[in-house]
Amino acid sequence: MGPNARPERPERTDIRVTTPAQTTQDDARQPAPSVCDGAGSPSSGAAATPAGPASASTSRQTDPPTNPADPAPSAGGAGSAASAVGAGGTAGTDAAASHPGPRPTDSYPMGAYPVYAETIGLFGPRRDDFSARYHLTRWGKAKRLAHIVRIVNQFDALKGLTPVKMRLMCEALGPTFVKVGQILSMRSEMLPPAFCDELAKLRADADPMPYDTVIGVLSDEYGRSVDEIFSHIDPKPLGSASLAQVHRATLVTGEDVAVKVQRPGVRETMAQDVSIMRSIARAATRVIGSSQIVDLKGVVEELWDTFQSETDFLVEARNLAAFKRFSEPFRYMDCPTPYPELCTEHVVVMEYVDGISVSHPGQLVAAGYDLKDIGTKLVDNYATQILDAGFFHADPHPGNIIIRGGQIVLIDLGMTGRLDAKTRAVMKEMIFAVAKQDSPALADGLLRFAGAEADPADYPSLLADLDVIVKEYGTVDLADLDIAAFVTSLTQLASRHGIEVPSTVTTVGRALVTLEGLLDEFIPDVNMIEIISKHIATSKAPKDVAKDELKSLGVEGHAALHSLLEAASELNVAARMLTRGQLRTNMELVGSEEPFRMLSDMVNRLTMAMIVVGLFIGSSIVYYAGMKPIIFGIPIVGFMGYIVAFVLGCWIVVDIYLKGRKTKRR
Repeated sequence: MGPNARPERPERTDIRVTTPAQTTQDDARQPAPSVCDGAGSPSSGAAATPAGPASASTSRQTDPPTNPADPAPSAGGAGSAASAVGAGGTAGTDAAASHPGPRPTDSYPMGAYPVYAETIGLFGPRRDDFSARYHLTRWGKAKRLAHIVRIVNQFDALKGLTPVKMRLMCEALGPTFVKVGQILSMRSEMLPPAFCDELAKLRADADPMPYDTVIGVLSDEYGRSVDEIFSHIDPKPLGSASLAQVHRATLVTGEDVAVKVQRPGVRETMAQDVSIMRSIARAATRVIGSSQIVDLKGVVEELWDTFQSETDFLVEARNLAAFKRFSEPFRYMDCPTPYPELCTEHVVVMEYVDGISVSHPGQLVAAGYDLKDIGTKLVDNYATQILDAGFFHADPHPGNIIIRGGQIVLIDLGMTGRLDAKTRAVMKEMIFAVAKQDSPALADGLLRFAGAEADPADYPSLLADLDVIVKEYGTVDLADLDIAAFVTSLTQLASRHGIEVPSTVTTVGRALVTLEGLLDEFIPDVNMIEIISKHIATSKAPKDVAKDELKSLGVEGHAALHSLLEAASELNVAARMLTRGQLRTNMELVGSEEPFRMLSDMVNRLTMAMIVVGLFIGSSIVYYAGMKPIIFGIPIVGFMGYIVAFVLGCWIVVDIYLKGRKTKRR
């Protein structure tokens, strides 16, 4: 096939380029040209494609795209394009744990052996000494804690925080709290939308590292002179973040690359902060029942797992390779190519991307690109990432989306998410349930998220709350649907009813909100919800849908038949027990827990009140009897009775007051 020949696979469609403004009238009647995938820029003489309605829509390959091989979230930091540097980090995603051991290239002098996560000994396994591994001392932790307290007091956190003050405080506290803020920005079920939106601005910008420090890190990582690998490294960074810094460089073999270098000591700082958080969580758990609010210890351990994965740049290199494989069937989609042989735990080397950010629509139009075509293909491919492949870019802000040579290039694969097949299926069902205004189907989807442990105390109340959401969002036009408000309402409702929605689902919600904001600001003619709905409706051919339905009916019929036979067997056992007088029935009144609890409290208070009255009457009888010994003119037995009665009476009054306030707050 020649360079100007039309591609044989119609499903691999590139981004259409509009005719420049200065075209002649005759030229304007011609179809708009389309830029070839890997052939280069709009001036490379690519073949033209029709500009009619068919070409304006997004084309996909007929078969589902290849799933990435176990992709995992990775470290954040600066991106690989000259126009922007991503914040990095991951929130609510499935973080792959960083390997605690050394890299294969490390060498150890006599006696300096690596420390692994677990060892064996004469008296059983010995857990890893966390403090020894990261060189933590009590004095160092005390100094860090004092520093944190000073910053918290500086922002008057105990008196309340506004969204802006909370973001500034996270930035002042350092990389650990910047990452915590980024994670919280993705958890709309934990914070109000205003706080999530403000924390989403945490791009972790920081003062750049000295150039000598960057060279020193590279030399330590590679164990040889930097000149043997790079012929040139630009001293001026493309971007600098609290976790890493990115420089443009040229390999000795001539390739133009972006080098992402981790700041020295970042992991040790995070380990120190996590150690302090663990101590606080242990103390707080002793004072308050952690199960009543949140599993504090579990939250801290989840944060540490996330920090470990984010500070292991090999994970990001694997993400880049996985997304590269995913984007192969799509002519219009790409990401930077990683150089695995040059990637280490603290350095990642990738292809340098030189293009136009979607945040500059004027430049894109001047270059001949069709903004609506870009937006349509971007959203449709994002729907493919989430609903078909289950591996998606979790931070699609404008700085991470570059247009280069007719392709949409996603950079900074530090923030990624992964959805399993079950979660993807449930999400599709819930989207259709909202469209059909089917509250029971929406409730079933939420309960499937929680799994076997899902058992809402009041199912009718759950359906009633879902009816409100369905009526509010299911009746509006797709163009008017506020996806941010919808996701927030749904996650808050699930939390109220004790249903734990996977963090990856809330991550999807925040990512879609970010993408929607990008489209509203820079490509307003594209409606994201309509494109996603159309993607779901057309993701399978009618023949494939019929096959899946037949297969599903066969499986369900087989299961139903076996269930029917089991039910007949159980009925036979029940009938036999009934004839022998051994049948018992357990009955549970749905929603009866609260009335029974209130009745129990009433009985307890009444009992205590009777005891108090009895003590007062008995003590008065003893007083008039004049029994000795006497204290304060009262027999000591009667005096003790008065004291006990007074204490119990005060306890009843306080208990009634506190429980009354708690009921009002509900």
